[in-house]
Amino acid sequence: MFTRLRHTLFTTTLVTASVAVPMASTEVPAPVPAATPAGFTEARYAAVRRGILAAERMAAGHGQRRRAGALRAMADPGRRFLFFDGRDGGRSAEVFGDLSTAGRVAVLVPGSDTSLDRYGRLQAGAQALRRELGDRAAVVAWLGYKTPRTLSATVLTPARAEGAVPGLQALVRELGPSRVSLVCHSYGTVVCGRAAAGPVGMASIILYGGAGTGTTTALRTTTPVWAARGTDDWISAVPHAQFRLPFLTLGLGLDPVSPESGARRFAAGAAAHSDYLRPGSLSLRNIAAIVSGATPRA
Repeated sequence: MFTRLRHTLFTTTLVTASVAVPMASTEVPAPVPAATPAGFTEARYAAVRRGILAAERMAAGHGQRRRAGALRAMADPGRRFLFFDGRDGGRSAEVFGDLSTAGRVAVLVPGSDTSLDRYGRLQAGAQALRRELGDRAAVVAWLGYKTPRTLSATVLTPARAEGAVPGLQALVRELGPSRVSLVCHSYGTVVCGRAAAGPVGMASIILYGGAGTGTTTALRTTTPVWAARGTDDWISAVPHAQFRLPFLTLGLGLDPVSPESGARRFAAGAAAHSDYLRPGSLSLRNIAAIVSGATPRA
């Protein structure tokens, strides 16, 4: 019992110390680690919740009412987070379902313009996928990196994706690769393409509305890779190429739905860029089928 108490106190101290900073802080953050290996317990979720509330109090103290309200909603006892960091746009991993019993786990990896201040679309997509999968699966909405802005030079390079890879791979290892599917959207497909080489033995990698694979050759992975693009997705007009310059890599690599990527294609219907996880859509049904280990419509 003493060992368990000591472990809980250590986890609480570590998480609280790392997150008690308002999201408006100008401090340059240290790299955000993957969630601490304390297991998927209520004690762990409660420790992160206390950190979110600490950030909420600090935001309120700075007069940031809207942000404080958003943080207060995140700290609702019915919500569960594996980690949280309010700095530099924010980092978090919210759990939908029960990770301790789930046979399948989908990790949503978002694309550009996603932050704690613009979290609603990622949350809604995770909830829709969880409902489609049912109670035997769980979904993790992983905002584990600083996403680029769509209208910026940063979105034209894989630099943000490269920085995201270690944290995503660490999370997959903690969750147990054999039950994990990476479900990756827009610039998030670049993150997943870069992360595909390890850890090995994941259930699947799903790329949809992809900006690129982050590579110029087929993905080097033993994990089954699937890709889709809706007929109404504007990203089909984006050039897919990559050029190595002396101090910069420009471009996001192969089109995920191209034969050269090595991915198997599945149907997404008329999905627009932000509609792939819309309830009732063909794309959502097919993504859920792949996560569940079934065969999607080709």
